[in-house]
Amino acid sequence: MGIEILTIEVGSTITKANGFARLPEGGFEVVAQGFAPTSVAGGDVGIGVDAALADLSARSRWVPDGIPTFVNSSAAGGLRMTVHGLTASMTARAAREAALGAGGIVRMVTAGELDDFQLDEIRAALPNLVLLAGGVDHGERGIVVRNAERLAGLGLGVPLLYAGNVAARGAVVQAFRQSGAEIWVADNVFPEVDVLNIEPLRRRVHEAFNRHIVHAPGMARLAERTSHPILPTPGAVLQAAELFAEVAGDCVVFDVGGATTDVHSVTQGSARWQSRLIEPEPVAKRTVEGDLGVFVNAGSVAALSGEDDAGERLRDLAAVPSTEAQRELTRWLCGQAVVLAARRHAGVVSDVYTPTGRRTVVKGKDLTAVQWVVATGGALTRVSGAADCLRAVCTGAGRHLLPEPTATILVDDQYRFSALGTLAQVFPDDVRATFRRWVAKEGASQGG
Repeated sequence: MGIEILTIEVGSTITKANGFARLPEGGFEVVAQGFAPTSVAGGDVGIGVDAALADLSARSRWVPDGIPTFVNSSAAGGLRMTVHGLTASMTARAAREAALGAGGIVRMVTAGELDDFQLDEIRAALPNLVLLAGGVDHGERGIVVRNAERLAGLGLGVPLLYAGNVAARGAVVQAFRQSGAEIWVADNVFPEVDVLNIEPLRRRVHEAFNRHIVHAPGMARLAERTSHPILPTPGAVLQAAELFAEVAGDCVVFDVGGATTDVHSVTQGSARWQSRLIEPEPVAKRTVEGDLGVFVNAGSVAALSGEDDAGERLRDLAAVPSTEAQRELTRWLCGQAVVLAARRHAGVVSDVYTPTGRRTVVKGKDLTAVQWVVATGGALTRVSGAADCLRAVCTGAGRHLLPEPTATILVDDQYRFSALGTLAQVFPDDVRATFRRWVAKEGASQGG
């Protein structure tokens, strides 16, 4: 079976090329994969891309020229963003959810009117994109407009994206244009109380990423290989998770890497807990834990584990485990990172006291309706025991609203999620068919 479609992922440490064939019945099948170290340190990511494609060619014997190519990337530091809203629990949080869901790296979040100290922090954050939200449609507009004027006055030289109160849009756009800043507009991310409108903003952030990423060393040459937008890798994974959920049911996807752990969930939660939510949650949500990684942040994971001998274990730490002791340490770190990240992502049950008595409430994402718990990417799929790491978080509703023990575990051992999410921008039906076949195969292997 020959390669008909190519995907390239430029990761922070590894660049991966996937050769796919399209099946007559619909869907994709991996024909071959190629890997190489990402060459950011050498000043040109194209070096690593060429090496990964050479490895792919060696494994498949032939990669035709001119085939459709799709690219996603998490190299070049990603898209650094600062996010500014009106209230911490509503517009600032909604804007942050949208930015993370699109694959942005959120360096700073503020709520309310910006002061001089915060403006200094924004300058120091060196954002590639500044996101301003604030207010439900036709609500308070004064603070949002003043924030726009102050942000415009910073002269950051980066696009400013507005996704707030529609009644303030004209004044915000005028403030940005008068300063000479580039202004982008998206629909209000929080148009009504308890209503999240994240998708339009996610699309705009993807556009911004595509424009930004081509300025990374070597990325312009890579962009010439594709006629499609370059997606941020986390955004591609979340896009794949959404299509997977359409086909198979609610899911949560874990991606444990050397520096961070990403969690992507697609679920509305269960009827039991919906009425107890005190803040709206997006159906599709991503969180990134910057202190949970199995190499760069292994010390942080060990410290958070609470185990007495955690520090001593790190003597076997290796970026690429080659001995049994090193592999065992990586397994342990993966397990710890998954549990910690799941608890941070999941909703928390607590009691509050009101004039009418005690009330049980939920803050955060309810994962109890999740049917599939998936491991993808990096370290988690490269060590044995990934399924055990995922099974450890399937404890159901307690203080944290985690998946039930009956959830099905799935290990993406070929790391297809990000590639399929990238292909979904043109071939959503084929991606659905791929997931449908994968789920059916998994059910058959488990006797379902």
